[in-house]
Amino acid sequence: MSRAESARSNKTDDIPLARRSSPLRRPTKQEASFILLFSGVIATSLLVLSLSLFPGFRRSIFFLSGQAVPSSDGSLLGHYPYPEALKEDLVSVYPGLEVHRDAYKALNSMSAAASAAGIDLVLLSGYRSHDLQREIFYGRKSARNQIAIERAKVSAPPGHSEHSTGYAIDLGDATMRHTDFEVEFENTKAFRWLQKNAAKYHFVLSFPKGNLQKVSYEPWHWRYEGTVEALRQFEPANESLRNQQ
Repeated sequence: MSRAESARSNKTDDIPLARRSSPLRRPTKQEASFILLFSGVIATSLLVLSLSLFPGFRRSIFFLSGQAVPSSDGSLLGHYPYPEALKEDLVSVYPGLEVHRDAYKALNSMSAAASAAGIDLVLLSGYRSHDLQREIFYGRKSARNQIAIERAKVSAPPGHSEHSTGYAIDLGDATMRHTDFEVEFENTKAFRWLQKNAAKYHFVLSFPKGNLQKVSYEPWHWRYEGTVEALRQFEPANESLRNQQ
């Protein structure tokens, strides 16, 4: 071996083995397309497998459209699906606020009884269409820079709000309006009266503390269950409440 060849050999031996190979060949267009296709197939297969084996993953994942995947029972992010009330079943309480006619009768009776006890209930919200719920859910989610899972803790996704049935109402205390839609409403005379008397008029607190639906505690949110139709619509939610007890 010549001196030059010996020198080249010594230099080569100083190069780590991982760096001695020749530069990688760039794949052809056909090879690149095959690699992309194969990677897509693998990713899709893993996604489908995860969705089928892990329901929790299925509820949490979001597609580019921003829609979560419903669970097998139709619930979405802890909220059950509800139909819109028929227009002929709605009664106007005042301009811009409607409730189901059955809930309206019970609400009037309950408000009269509360008034006789020195409690002034305020009706804050009633029926909401799916379109209005969509504006509330996505509009406020975007404004507050929340992901859908975070937003669902305080507001139902469209098509999954009890308010769409016309049976759900939000109540406040006329003497403490700063507690409207706030947990502090639980400290009002109105809420304490409702706790003792609302069931007499077939109203139930929808989202008590620690509810299994994992919706934030809402002392102002009540639903009417005084008819067979109302009970049928809220049966999944009631089953959740029974499991909680």
